[in-house]
Amino acid sequence: MRTTAQNAELALLLEVAGTPKPGNVDREHEYEDLRFEHFLAGAVGARPGFERAAAGDPIGDAFEHAVEGMAQQRGGNTQFGALLVVTPLVATAASGALSREHARAVVAETTVDDAAGFYRAFEHVDVAVDEPPEGMEPLDVRRGADAVPTLRDRGLTLADVMERSADVDDVAAEWTDGFERVFDAADRIESASGPVADRAATVFLELLAARPDTFVSTRQDRETALAVQQRAQAVLDGEDDVDEFAAALVERDINPGTTADLIAGGLFVALERGLSV
Repeated sequence: MRTTAQNAELALLLEVAGTPKPGNVDREHEYEDLRFEHFLAGAVGARPGFERAAAGDPIGDAFEHAVEGMAQQRGGNTQFGALLVVTPLVATAASGALSREHARAVVAETTVDDAAGFYRAFEHVDVAVDEPPEGMEPLDVRRGADAVPTLRDRGLTLADVMERSADVDDVAAEWTDGFERVFDAADRIESASGPVADRAATVFLELLAARPDTFVSTRQDRETALAVQQRAQAVLDGEDDVDEFAAALVERDINPGTTADLIAGGLFVALERGLSV
């Protein structure tokens, strides 16, 4: 029987194995400098951080160690957002029922030290983020550990940090509402049929068609994210070809990474609930 940390690692592996996942690296699509093998190595490297979360270590510390391990491959940032989704869910599963209610309680108990660990994680890998709002420059996550004194001065917990980004980042939004979309993805994956990785790829398209991907909004713009959402719906409606969609996004370097992060979380929840692989 797999441990909770092993299920977290397996969720990352299954997520990247699913295909087609337009705009994202999968077993049939990759970028010149970001390859399938980098994601496999990133998943394996993240496991010690998951083990810390499963053992009851502080979430911020566990997350930082997961990111540090993930970054030990040549591709750079492969799964930062997925780790931010999965790590608190590992802590949730290890400390009680894996439910939205318990996840909310786990998030509510995060501390300023957890926020400090989250900020330090940005020192291990480059992450695409927006410029901070006016007046929030001292809390720019790209400052890494240099922002920690401001966190402590303001008494900001990791839950507080996520809440401040929830309107522009759907991973942060999951932290504020009990991981609603993650648990929905888990339900969809469990109720589907066929190879688990490819079920996940189908649910990826469904989630992408449901709302604009916030990582696309950050890297490109809102209009591009809306166009990607509309094309995903066209694929589901049978009006567009998924392989052509995937090729077009790779060619334009458009990566709906936030949606992939939510799928990783959904896979973890499904595996913890007994999904057979």
